[in-house]
Amino acid sequence: MSKRIRISSGSTFEEQMAYSRAVVDGEWVFVSGTTGFDYTAMTITDDIVAQADQCFRNIDAALQQAGSSLADVVRVTYVLPDASLFPQCWPVMRQYLGEVKPAAMMISAGLADPRMKIEIEVTARRQVA
Repeated sequence: MSKRIRISSGSTFEEQMAYSRAVVDGEWVFVSGTTGFDYTAMTITDDIVAQADQCFRNIDAALQQAGSSLADVVRVTYVLPDASLFPQCWPVMRQYLGEVKPAAMMISAGLADPRMKIEIEVTARRQVA
């Protein structure tokens, strides 16, 4: 049986809502829905493209802590309150996942904080020797 490892970003949301930024279970890494907050300062920009970029930087940091990387992502889910803004994020998505091309889905739904314009969740498979 594999050991479960929990990874935190230091976000206050994780403690308040009882979740981990990522959970490693064997060769799998499950990264929670991640928003465009800069967790070190707990600030967020109003620009969706900048938020998408920050989402990926936050996800990459969690994956690195898990011994994985964006190159190991096999599935991604995007959640946006305003689906019409999604095409603005495509260049950022290509920047981070253009070579990986994971299975993907976009959902239009409300998010926990009205400042959030995008939330991204990924599943990755670690390269375990």
